[in-house]
Amino acid sequence: MEEEFVVLVNQNDEQIGLMAKLEAHEKALLHRAFSVFVLNEKNEIMLQQRAKDKYHSPLLWTNTCCSHQRENESNLEAGRRRLKEEMGFETSLVELFSFIYKAPFDNGLTEHEFDHVMIGYYNDEPVINREEVESWKWMSIENVKSDMQINPAIYTEWFKIIFEKFYHHIEAQKR
Repeated sequence: MEEEFVVLVNQNDEQIGLMAKLEAHEKALLHRAFSVFVLNEKNEIMLQQRAKDKYHSPLLWTNTCCSHQRENESNLEAGRRRLKEEMGFETSLVELFSFIYKAPFDNGLTEHEFDHVMIGYYNDEPVINREEVESWKWMSIENVKSDMQINPAIYTEWFKIIFEKFYHHIEAQKR
C-alpha cells in the first residue's frame, strides 16, 4: 500500500511541507483536512460508521466522509474524490467554513487539523467501500445533536467538534 502524505500548514493554511500521515498524527502537527456533510431532501445527514479495521476510531459514527487533501489538490476536488472512494457516489460540494482543531486519541495519535467543512446534497443510497465504511444511515440534524449528548462514546472525537461548528453554522443561516 502506498504511503499517504498530508499537507502541513501554518495557522493561515499556507503549505509549509509534506509528511507521512501517520507521522503527522504521531507528532500532532497541524495539517490540512476536510470534512463532508451530505444531506438529503429531508435535511438528514448521511452518517458513516467507520470500518472495523481502521487504525483509529473503528466502528464509531462520523460525518459522511473526511480525509486529507493531496498536494496541489483543491479542497473541493479532495472532498469529491474521497466521497466517491468511501461512499461510492458523486455530488456537488460547497465549502461552508474552515477552522483549526486538535483531538487526541487513546492510542497516542492526535488529529491537529486545519479543517475545511463542506456540504453537499444527495437522496439515494451510497455504495460503501467496505475497507473504509462498516455501515451508514440517515439521521436528522436534531437527532444527531441529542444522540451525541446521550451516547458520546459512539461518535468520533473530531465529529463531535466539527458537528458543533456545523450545527451553529446551519442555525445561523436560518436567521
